[in-house]
Amino acid sequence: MEKTLKQLVENEIRKNNGILRLEPAWVARNFIPPGKRLGLPEDQYHLGDRGAICERWIGSTTSADNKAGVPNEGLSFIKMDDEERVTLKDAVDAHPELILGKEYSKAHTGLKRLAKIFDYEDRLPYHIHQMQHHASLVGRNSKDEAYYFPEGVDRGKHPETFFGVHPHVAEQGNHEILLPHLTDWKDDKILKHSFGYTQNTDDGFHVPSGTLHAPGTALTIELQEDSDVFAMMQARVGDTFISKDLLWKDVRKEDREKYGEKIILDMINWETSGDPEFYKNRHTPPLLIEGTKTGSGEEHWIFYNTNKFSGKKLIIHPGGKFTSRDNGVYNILVWQGKGQFGKLEIAARNTSAGKYDLDELLVTRDCAVNGVDIENDGSEDLIIYKFFGPDVNPDVPILKSKLIYNS
Repeated sequence: MEKTLKQLVENEIRKNNGILRLEPAWVARNFIPPGKRLGLPEDQYHLGDRGAICERWIGSTTSADNKAGVPNEGLSFIKMDDEERVTLKDAVDAHPELILGKEYSKAHTGLKRLAKIFDYEDRLPYHIHQMQHHASLVGRNSKDEAYYFPEGVDRGKHPETFFGVHPHVAEQGNHEILLPHLTDWKDDKILKHSFGYTQNTDDGFHVPSGTLHAPGTALTIELQEDSDVFAMMQARVGDTFISKDLLWKDVRKEDREKYGEKIILDMINWETSGDPEFYKNRHTPPLLIEGTKTGSGEEHWIFYNTNKFSGKKLIIHPGGKFTSRDNGVYNILVWQGKGQFGKLEIAARNTSAGKYDLDELLVTRDCAVNGVDIENDGSEDLIIYKFFGPDVNPDVPILKSKLIYNS
């Protein structure tokens, strides 16, 4: 008898003691050239009308919102011996209690977070991700996000990110200073109203939705809400002209017709974007997690300052063993080294061969809570990034910001 989807998922989880091995999810973008640091063979980056592979989504249950896309773009697939092709989203929908846990699945319909690596040759255009009350107008979700800049990889030609605006621009009555850049749509001069921050390695930032920003060229690990909503606000990046269609991508037709470009100004979180202490309130360097440091390794918070998602960096030294216990379901990316994760072999990406067979897993709730033994059997530090959804880690650090942020 043919197995049901629920049976397929359950069998795979039982076989691997609560862990699912995942395939990479590659995402193309057509507005900025690729940085080509994702380890793919040269001939696999460029995809014609779709643009080029610029992002890898990790443990994804989110579909990429590309005008020229393909079915299931952005969705992670479970790597199984069975001939069936099953997305992680379908697996979570079919068996939420087994993957998320009984109590968590009652309050959360899905994983509700998206991890990714983004890799562009040039800086991304100045843009926002709509806050929830604006995103919901087009049937979408808000997109708070956070960045971490990993070590050991080239930072590109413009390793600095622009955040926010000069405080006077955010004052009531001054918002329309940005408007001519949106109406004229001809150059990159909108950036003169913002601040640039260096993308230092082993460092990061927390960026609530509605915040104006233009990420630099450093290869970036990003964790965010499960959404692909945005409004691009910069007409040109280097030699690339950005289609104005991307300004309007998530704006209702009636709002565009009634208000024109001014509607975008209403979607900006001026309080956060104009915060004169933005760096203090949004800068998120790694924080050692108390009680994790041993002779074998240690864990650090790298995504924090919010309850919408969180993330950790686990380092295990050569020959070391580490028992990882967490509060709930999470997925991992093996960034460096090799070893054993429970009974499964893990290894970082093999860029020379273009292979990503062993670097991505999802750990179900019961397995996470009971603990997983991880061993480094290589000659260098084993580095693993762990990604959690909303409310999994009630102890996640929150910076003492003077601002109260509401989306």
